Amino acid sequence: MCQLFAHQPERDYQSQTRSLRIDGHATSIRLELAFWDTLEEIAAKEAMSLAKFLTRLHSEVLDHCGEVHNFASLLRCSCLIYRAKAAAATVDSPQRDGLHLAAAE
Repeated sequence: MCQLFAHQPERDYQSQTRSLRIDGHATSIRLELAFWDTLEEIAAKEAMSLAKFLTRLHSEVLDHCGEVHNFASLLRCSCLIYRAKAAAATVDSPQRDGLHLAAAE
């Protein structure tokens, strides 16, 4: 089991700091590249730039909670939720890898 984790691409867990503006305020966020990749994928699916997606998410958290504590951690958890839902959808899908799987009787 540890080989699954130990043999992952080093690029995925390298950190990168990105500077951006959220509601007009300059800030920087440091995340691992795997999380940046996932956030870019989510933003693309929402037909938004990454900056616009992050600003909208930040705004929605503010509206819901009144303040945002540790936005970087919220982003990581958002990526985990997104990947978990995507994995669940794949498992629940009647088609996988281009093959049609018969429903269990």
